[in-house]
Formats: sequence, structure tokens, C-alpha cells
Amino acid sequence: MGGPLLWFARDLAVLHEKRIVGRGGFVDTDPVVMREIDCRRAELVLAIDDWVHRGVPQHRLGATLHTETIGAVIDRMAESSVRAHHALMTMPANDEMLHCAWHHLAELADAYDDLVRDVIAGRRRLPEW
Repeated sequence: MGGPLLWFARDLAVLHEKRIVGRGGFVDTDPVVMREIDCRRAELVLAIDDWVHRGVPQHRLGATLHTETIGAVIDRMAESSVRAHHALMTMPANDEMLHCAWHHLAELADAYDDLVRDVIAGRRRLPEW
């Protein structure tokens, strides 16, 4: 269930979790490991962008160019989701940072919804990398 974008987003979240939270609260800061994670993230972002490019018609005339690709936006949402969930599990319910983390994720989700709606309607176009 879910389709390719959901699978890519889940894989990005797993990679962000390795970068931010680690296993058992221990983040492996080995530069080689970090490069591998970032390389895999870049591959997933490109896979998302390729999927969008092949499946979503782009309206070029009169559409404003967005500054990021869908893959980059989903990568940021995956990172924000990991940070928000980690905050939920480790901070007191009244902690301001916890509320900020969830607010940031909600803003990204709203912006993503707006972007998708605008691309489909032909008001926005996506950069081609």
C-alpha cells in the first residue's frame, strides 16, 4: 500500500533516523557512514524527482518556478518527521522544543500540499536537475 512516493519517504526517514537518533541513542559519527547515508539520500531524492518527472505533467507557460524539487521537499519532511517523533519520545509534553518540532512538520506538510496542488493546477513548475 502507499505507492512509490510513500516508500521513498519511508526510506528517507530511516536514513534520517540513523543520522539524527542512531541505534539505542548512539549516533555513528563516522564520516564514511555519514557519507553513505547522504549518498543514499541523494539517490532517493533523484528517484523521487525522476518518478515525478515521468508521471506528473509540467505546465511551463505562466507557471512560477518553485525553488526545490519534490524529492528535496520530501527529504526535508522526512527529516522533520524524525525530529518531531524523537522529540515526542524524549521530551516532556510541555517542552517548547517539542511543540516547535511538530509545528515545523505541520508547516512543511501544508506547504507540500500547496505545492502539489499548484503543480497539478499548472500554477507552479518544478526545477529540472
